[in-house]
Amino acid sequence: MRTLPEAEPTALADSEKVLANLDLAVPGVTRTFDVHDPATGQTIAQVPDFDVQQALEAVARADTVGRSWAATTTRHRADILRAWYDLITGNAEMIALLITREMGKPLAEARAEVSYGADFVRWYAEEAVRPAGNLRDAPTGGARLLTRRAPVGLSVLITPWNFPLAMATRKIAPALAAGCPVVVKPAPNTPLTTIFAVQLALAAGVPEDLVQVVTTTDAPSFSTAVLADPRVRKVSFTGSTAVGKVLLHLAADNVLKSSMELGGNAPLLVFDDADLERAVDGAFAAKMRNGGQSCIAANRIFVQDGIADAFVEALTDRLATLEVGNGLAPGIGLGPVIDHNAVTRLAGLVQDATRRGAHLVTGGSAPSHPGSFFEPTLLDHVPADAALAHTEIFGPIAAIQRFSHQDEAIARANDTEYGLAGYVFTESLDRAFNVADQLATGLVGINQGVPSNAAAPFGGIKQSGLGREGSSEGLEEYQEIRYYNLQLRPTR
Repeated sequence: MRTLPEAEPTALADSEKVLANLDLAVPGVTRTFDVHDPATGQTIAQVPDFDVQQALEAVARADTVGRSWAATTTRHRADILRAWYDLITGNAEMIALLITREMGKPLAEARAEVSYGADFVRWYAEEAVRPAGNLRDAPTGGARLLTRRAPVGLSVLITPWNFPLAMATRKIAPALAAGCPVVVKPAPNTPLTTIFAVQLALAAGVPEDLVQVVTTTDAPSFSTAVLADPRVRKVSFTGSTAVGKVLLHLAADNVLKSSMELGGNAPLLVFDDADLERAVDGAFAAKMRNGGQSCIAANRIFVQDGIADAFVEALTDRLATLEVGNGLAPGIGLGPVIDHNAVTRLAGLVQDATRRGAHLVTGGSAPSHPGSFFEPTLLDHVPADAALAHTEIFGPIAAIQRFSHQDEAIARANDTEYGLAGYVFTESLDRAFNVADQLATGLVGINQGVPSNAAAPFGGIKQSGLGREGSSEGLEEYQEIRYYNLQLRPTR
């Protein structure tokens, strides 16, 4: 196997400068854990490892400052969020280098994530000054009914490793806009981006201690203790459905407002009348963005018989254009997956599928190279009983299943406990909306493979979660509805 491209020296040197200048010390927290570069396996930083008592002290600090933050004007919060947005965009290259070093994605994709993550901060800077409320007459007369929004309170935000900036800003920005203090726990694989982003928030004017970053290797103990604290009133989590269920059980005891963005098993449907080039472009983006390590990645690609051979050939050609290597090397289209456990799991999924009759068209194995790489892979004729057909792949494997009729495709697409994202490719407007309406998912990409947008509500149904992030709905997740009855005295 050929040697994979290594990091470009200037980019590597620049990333080392960013790492060296990152302030990781937390007073009173002496234990640390290592953060690794998945492209090399090397340790790139050591971050504080909070214990339970230290996490609860962070809760106390955020709660104390949060009371005054809740009393600030929406314009004040909006101005600070806008200043944070400016600092993120002004330090975009530094953040992108951090993302690539700790998560592995190609630098071009990391830059795109910085733009996407910053958009949430800008959006909520604008949304903060438009809090929802309502004034109406009582149907029986004699009173006015007033509703307003108030901050829900101290919010615990638990973020994943695959989009270390965007998943943090998508939660922190609406919480701050609503007037809530925050305790954020980033994934231990990728804490550095969140730490840096929060330091920029402080530089923008966010009060000291209002946003607490708690880095820990003991997530179960953290969640059990913090979600039981009566000062905590909200939990937002992005991650697996299994962990989400545990958190919901913990949240129930304290009756916490909960947002859960959980696992996915996204179907992508390509009909015979689809534009082949557009369908391949969309499927490539929906599958290979972030190396397939996305909750809305196309997990099951259903292709109608009449276009299937041409689609498989064209998508195989597209995968062949992907240069695999260190994300800091020029021209890289696919970096490493997050760790060696992911490599082992992906190899097992391929072996299971081929054993059950799937046809391996390209890829299918891990290069013999340091780091946690896996080849871009395409399997055709994947049988329904293969693990690929019902397991969230979270890697660069395109799994093709074929179908004959529209109703068959919809039934198979909905035959899952998950319901986060779906995709439809067709040149028929009627079919596009009819199929989208029948997909049991929270969002649908129609003739495009990247449907996420800060201005749109993101979230799933069934076991893919509760609540929405982004748009005005994302702000409401951090607010409570207050209702006042204004009795009117008759006058003469």
